Amino acid sequence: MKTAVLTDSTAYITEEKRKEFDIHMVPLNVIFGEETYQEEIDLTTDEFYTKVKQAENLPKTSQPSVGSVMEKLEELKKDYDAVIAITLSSGISGTYQAMRSAGDMVEGAGLHLFDSEISCMMQGFYALEAARLAGEGRDAGEIMERLEEMKETMSAYFIVDDLRHLARGGRLHGSQAFIGSLLQVKPILHFVDTKIVPFEKIRTYKKARKRTLELFDKDASGGEKIQAAVIHANRPEEAEAWKQEIENRYENVTVTVSYFGPVIGAHLGEGALGLGWYKE
Repeated sequence: MKTAVLTDSTAYITEEKRKEFDIHMVPLNVIFGEETYQEEIDLTTDEFYTKVKQAENLPKTSQPSVGSVMEKLEELKKDYDAVIAITLSSGISGTYQAMRSAGDMVEGAGLHLFDSEISCMMQGFYALEAARLAGEGRDAGEIMERLEEMKETMSAYFIVDDLRHLARGGRLHGSQAFIGSLLQVKPILHFVDTKIVPFEKIRTYKKARKRTLELFDKDASGGEKIQAAVIHANRPEEAEAWKQEIENRYENVTVTVSYFGPVIGAHLGEGALGLGWYKE
């Protein structure tokens, strides 16, 4: 059985890696006024952060249309027997449902849908692992079992400069306790049951970063092999420094530097940093 791996653009796997691992992608959209851009296709991450600074209003985002997903599935079914589709969390986007609807309407697509319950490079790790297994000839059932196994140790925490982006877009749940002190804290957020929720309220970025590393240490200090990702919103130097710090401290950890692209960046705002990982 030949299995395709499909994900959406918020996995932020570079075009080079998508080609290398034969990963297919459907883009989400970023909207500036009357202009709509497909992220990772019409709009790069660097271009996005430049446009945000110039725009009068914050950009909006939208999920892929059911039609665009159907088109992709029709294309894939010509060459593949099954499709593993890995989406960003269903709690923050309708992309998962759009994939499901498209799969129901494309006869013979062989769609196996996986809700990552997360986003960005952590979602990307699922897609890369699925692609590795598909390349070995594993069937869709085996691949889905492995993704569920990965989910048991998948963790991610992120620090934002300003919660107003998330609160305004309705993506931050349980935020009322934070609203009164948005400017005084650097909150640590994480995903719980598919939704973004506050984890802890920290006074300074330095302390928030230290606390995130403490959470990471609980898993990393055990000696098991870990894949980690430092994710940044236009803070490449800080992300690289964090990567070096982690790799110098732990011989058992492999660290990737990734980014919050246009869609997720539109909700987190520039300056956000995240750390995610799973046990191999």
